[in-house]
Amino acid sequence: MKLVILDMDGVINHDSDDYIKTEQEWEALPGSLQAIARLNQRGYHTVIATNQSGLARGKLTLNELNRIHRKMHTHLAQYGGVIEAIFFCPHGPDEGCACRKPEPGLLKEIERRLHTPLSGVSVIGDRLSDIQAALAVGASPILVRTGKGQRQLDEGLVPDGIPVYNDLAQATTALLSGR
Repeated sequence: MKLVILDMDGVINHDSDDYIKTEQEWEALPGSLQAIARLNQRGYHTVIATNQSGLARGKLTLNELNRIHRKMHTHLAQYGGVIEAIFFCPHGPDEGCACRKPEPGLLKEIERRLHTPLSGVSVIGDRLSDIQAALAVGASPILVRTGKGQRQLDEGLVPDGIPVYNDLAQATTALLSGR
């Protein structure tokens, strides 16, 4: 199975230090939905692995998160794209769960549920925690500069050798061209 795992906030949609709390606040990054549709058209299954600590912090409800996801699915469908599954961690950073990235729990759950080894699978994110989770399961991390990505680069947090692209559209172009 050709699979790509995406982070959500900062990769597919605009991120906010104050969290994306409502469907009205959700706004796709330029070219991101088209990039997912291109992946689908080339036979890639796309899934999301995202930390959503806003749930634990009381910033949004599960119902609102579901509305945000529905909006994303609806907008993506306009380009012929599909996200096949969304895996999210609802815990806060101090809860010690195994699913909050940089822990690999979400990715291991994807591997288990899809019956697909993640060795070499591209994981596209905008944070060091995305990179660390990917490396922990033998996946291939890719960083985008959108969201928190540029800040992570500026702070020197990105390990050497990690491919870096301006956004999901550019990362997709590189992935599809075999770079």
